[in-house]
Amino acid sequence: MNLTGLSRRRFIGATSGVAVAATLVEFGGAAPALADSRTWQPATSSNGWSVLDHAGSHAIEGSGEHVSLADGDAATVLLHVARRFHYEIDTLRPGDVHGWTADRTVTEPYESNYLSGSALAIRPTWYPVGAKGNLYPNELVVVRDILTELDGVVAWGGDFTTPKESHFEIAVRPGHPRLKGVARKIGGWNSGPGNEGAGAVDAFDPARRRAARAFAGRAS
Repeated sequence: MNLTGLSRRRFIGATSGVAVAATLVEFGGAAPALADSRTWQPATSSNGWSVLDHAGSHAIEGSGEHVSLADGDAATVLLHVARRFHYEIDTLRPGDVHGWTADRTVTEPYESNYLSGSALAIRPTWYPVGAKGNLYPNELVVVRDILTELDGVVAWGGDFTTPKESHFEIAVRPGHPRLKGVARKIGGWNSGPGNEGAGAVDAFDPARRRAARAFAGRAS
């Protein structure tokens, strides 16, 4: 299913399946079929992280919002994603960011990663499973820059066979050296003078654009 052309470029802020369906009818289209759901049974999520009984609440810098994530390197990296979205794409509002959940109902295996606190979704009602092409070009530039900056430690749902453009997940196993290295780098930015990291990045700098294109080519 591809909702390109029936995205927030044509209806901004549809906040429920009912609203989306009504809007599609208004535009003369059929409402998309809901994806089949299933109950995730394994003790680990699809990316190899342990399913958690609970997860700590973490503040998203500058936004006043919080999200539940696995403590440690996963939280450090995913909070960086959320901060950059907030600073460079759009202001985060209450309810925009979803992290850990105890609800084992998933429509795609990658959604099991919320159970381990190793993934988050930013505005999942805006960018649901199966919808693609909902980001404006300038927003996509920022997303690609984030993925490049994080050296493949984070995967974006917009690149998946069944896309979910709100979805960002840790793409390596717990304790992976690359995850530790990226988390240390972000920690250095967070404790530094403030001229690096989220809020101090120009994703449109030509050198960064070239790096992002090269990274995307290698990752594809």
